Amino acid sequence: MYFSVFKMKITFHKILIKKRFPLAISRGVHGDTHNVFIRVEKDGIVGWGESAPGKNEGAQTPEIVISELSKLIQTEIDNKSIYEIEEIARELKISPCSYAGLDIALWDWKAKKAKTPLYNLLGLPLPKIMTSITLGIMSPKSVKERIPLLFESGSAKFLKVKLGSPEGIEADKRMYNQVLESIKPYNIGLRVDANGGWNLENAKHMIEWLSKRKCDYVEQPLPEGMEKNLKTLYENRLLPIFVDESCRYSNDIINYSNWIDGVNLKLMKCGGITEALRILSTAKALGLETMIGCMSESSISISAAASISGQINHIDLDSHYNLKPDPASGAKMIDGITMPRIAPGHGAFLINEI
Repeated sequence: MYFSVFKMKITFHKILIKKRFPLAISRGVHGDTHNVFIRVEKDGIVGWGESAPGKNEGAQTPEIVISELSKLIQTEIDNKSIYEIEEIARELKISPCSYAGLDIALWDWKAKKAKTPLYNLLGLPLPKIMTSITLGIMSPKSVKERIPLLFESGSAKFLKVKLGSPEGIEADKRMYNQVLESIKPYNIGLRVDANGGWNLENAKHMIEWLSKRKCDYVEQPLPEGMEKNLKTLYENRLLPIFVDESCRYSNDIINYSNWIDGVNLKLMKCGGITEALRILSTAKALGLETMIGCMSESSISISAAASISGQINHIDLDSHYNLKPDPASGAKMIDGITMPRIAPGHGAFLINEI
């Protein structure tokens, strides 16, 4: 499907994203999905973007993504700036995961027009922090089988462990203890993401417990909507606390900036690079650390995220390593770092246009 907007031609590609391993988190299991790839062409230059649909991000299906973006495109966006287009998208209440794909494509096009890598266009350095590899909620037996598959042949040195099991914190402890045992041959650093799977009492207990067991920090210990309890959790904390689902936009941060150590941004959650840059600026101004993560994304969205990750403290850009196959070509792991291809734009493209 494509739309011609004055000189700009915008094409949508709905593609099945197949995973090597489904990812289980506190809210359920995420398996294969359909993503929408956005191709923007103007002046003989092509920009690529990607939207990963998500219920919590406002567009649960690729059809909703395409419908929302089609409505936006029909508002005569061709001669407007990226910032003006984003403002129109917000006025139309376009979901962030839908708009992210177009925003990424527009920035890719803009950097290609300038004949420079996106990170350079934005005045940012290349990434230098190693990415985490994610381990979903699973049984100790599965942990024992999975860890070698993740680390035996790669250069990754950090593991993000998903906790917040529906079976309770004792199940979390059993899984984490097996992780500690299984990573011994690999010299791996650990961090934990509960995805809001703990109540306040369990979060206090688990942070204390994890602080004695090689954990660097805890992400989203409380459910989204329970931010009022962050103040209590923050007092006398033994590990740094980051928020993810509780931080969708830059203006969310000020509400609880005194009760957290850092924020995790995702392009699909905030609506793309434009708002991601605001989140980073706001977090830095408030003295907070930053993290960048991903959802079920190919190397197109990951390459865009990697292009802004040079100023970020913690990196979780690994979803494309779990695809079979990745339908795009882009960011690769180099010495444990998810590195964008050094080329004009974000350096990624869809391999087979449909």
